[in-house]
Amino acid sequence: MKNPNDLLNYLPTTKKEMDLRGWDEVDIIIFTGDAYVDHPSFAAAVIGRTLESHGLRVAVVPQPNWRDDLRDFKKLGRPRLYFAVTAGAMDSMVNHYTANRRRRSDDAYTPDGRADMRPDYPTIIYTGILKKLFPDVPVIIGGIEASLRRVTHYDYWQDKLLPSILVDSGADMLVYGMGEKPQWEITRQMLDGRSIAEIRDVPQTAYLSPVKPQKEKLIELNSHEVCLRDKRLYAANFRHIEEESNKYHSAYIVQKTGDSYVVVNPPYPPMTTDEIDASFDLPYMRLPHPKYKGKTIPAYEMIKFSVNMHRGCFGGCSFCTISAHQGKFIASRSKESILREVKQISEMPGFKGYLSDLGGPSANMYSLSGKDKSLCELCARPSCIQPAICKNLNLDLRPLLEIYHAVDALPYIKKSFVGSGVRYDFIDEEYAEELIRYHVSGRLKVAPEHTSTHVLRLMRKPPFEQFKQFKKFFDKINRQYGLNQQIIPYFISSHPGCRLEDMAELAVETKELDFRLEQVQDFTPTPMTLATEIYYSGYHPYTLEPVYCARTKEDKLQQRQFFFWYKSEFRQQIIRTLRKIGRIDLINKLFSGKKQY
Repeated sequence: MKNPNDLLNYLPTTKKEMDLRGWDEVDIIIFTGDAYVDHPSFAAAVIGRTLESHGLRVAVVPQPNWRDDLRDFKKLGRPRLYFAVTAGAMDSMVNHYTANRRRRSDDAYTPDGRADMRPDYPTIIYTGILKKLFPDVPVIIGGIEASLRRVTHYDYWQDKLLPSILVDSGADMLVYGMGEKPQWEITRQMLDGRSIAEIRDVPQTAYLSPVKPQKEKLIELNSHEVCLRDKRLYAANFRHIEEESNKYHSAYIVQKTGDSYVVVNPPYPPMTTDEIDASFDLPYMRLPHPKYKGKTIPAYEMIKFSVNMHRGCFGGCSFCTISAHQGKFIASRSKESILREVKQISEMPGFKGYLSDLGGPSANMYSLSGKDKSLCELCARPSCIQPAICKNLNLDLRPLLEIYHAVDALPYIKKSFVGSGVRYDFIDEEYAEELIRYHVSGRLKVAPEHTSTHVLRLMRKPPFEQFKQFKKFFDKINRQYGLNQQIIPYFISSHPGCRLEDMAELAVETKELDFRLEQVQDFTPTPMTLATEIYYSGYHPYTLEPVYCARTKEDKLQQRQFFFWYKSEFRQQIIRTLRKIGRIDLINKLFSGKKQY
């Protein structure tokens, strides 16, 4: 293993580290809202190492101070090509605020969890500073925060519609989705002598144009100004955005905003196995930069002994941003690449033989795809499994089991766990038994999300009955092999379509299954999800029919209380709520054995 304390083994972050390499300038400087962790789970490292692999000089400025004399923005000077800006691996507003818009007290992507190391909307703040200091240097923005704000979007924290982040940031170009291919192509064209203003043909990018482009396949969204006036027309935009984000052959998307047009180029096709292997096989140190010695970065601690085996998710959940960012088509790594990473992990300081996760966005989607690719190329469905499982979907989980077996056969692996969420709606008993017997670290995370049929339909989740069947099988395997393991189900309150009665029935159903819920959350509207568009507009983008949404703080708290029916401090309020909605029949079901009224 390379020396973890040798600064030359990392991308430089200071002028001193540039001097150690004999560099007087760099080609590209990446500004990120996260700490610099040289690991394939952190975007700045992935993009930096990708560009480095093409012979470029790349530096990283993690969590620059935006409050002082801005020395962090000036310390590495002017890059030869451009600045790249990302808010980090997580949307900054989700990172900073709870569903009730309360400021969080920690930040998992910061040394020792400090909560004050990045601003709100760092993509906008960092870009604005760089444009002021270096007005003639291009700025390219990317990452989850920019990706999901590429057109007009609802911002829950300001409670209003905002234009494309290209407008508010002043950036020259936006890269959406997973950025290795578009970022390199932009760079390649700049190396060939093209200015950033001339680069308009790179897939998976967006830019502002004074004129509407003339393209054969082009969808023009309702303008930003129209969206401000008409929520129903705003909602109608989303169907185009979601469908084009999840097609093999997408159209250009254009949206007039003020006197300009936001132009969104179609995405690249899904990465091939060779391409995704090449990204994961870059020479990462898999460690935080030595500048953080003696400090803990919580997000890194969670994943340092884990392996991400694929990208993409075909679940299409209404509240989730994965498919909007990574797409629905699964890009899987080869077994050889995965085993190489496991070998690297085994050589890391502190590794004791236990892999915390062999997973991905959805742990058991590895290698799954359409049987007939030509049918996939014609498909516009945002989900391959909802409202019903596509007949063209290959659900053979044997390749995934082969990975488990190959990893567990390694002499330096004592146990490999599946820590990512598992989709139970398409697994067979062979896979389920293997998972439960050998890959659960005491608690298995699954996400039924709700119990109500009509809410689950809006969520694009399977009927709750399927969760019950899976739990029954889980309990059976535990009894059969003398295991003492738990299912930890995730649930959401206040999702669009969910009423108090639905939450009351959720409480009763989960009580009957002997759950005391822990992993719960209020629905948090985040840009570019179906549920968020419904929440803001009040209309379902695919039907343009109205949908009820709990919007006030009081409404949300009343729904949330039903998660905690078993806590005495919530009992009287729950009883009052049940009386109010005319569901006295549920009082005894929740509080049997106690006189309540």
